Amino acid sequence: MADDGSIDKTKGSVKKAAGELTGDDDLKNEGRVDKAEGGIKEKVDEAADKLKSVLHRDR
Repeated sequence: MADDGSIDKTKGSVKKAAGELTGDDDLKNEGRVDKAEGGIKEKVDEAADKLKSVLHRDR
C-alpha cells in the first residue's frame, strides 16, 4: 500500500491536470497544494525513519 504522501502527490497531479484541461484555476491550485502536502508528508516520514534508525542503533 502506498503511503499518504505519495497518495496526496498523485491526487494533486490528477487535480492539477484536470484543472488545466478544464481551465479551472481553483482546481489546478488545489492540485498544487495536494502535491506540496504530499511532498512534505514524505519528508517528515523520511526524517522520522532516520531518527528511529539512529535511536534503535544504540540498543
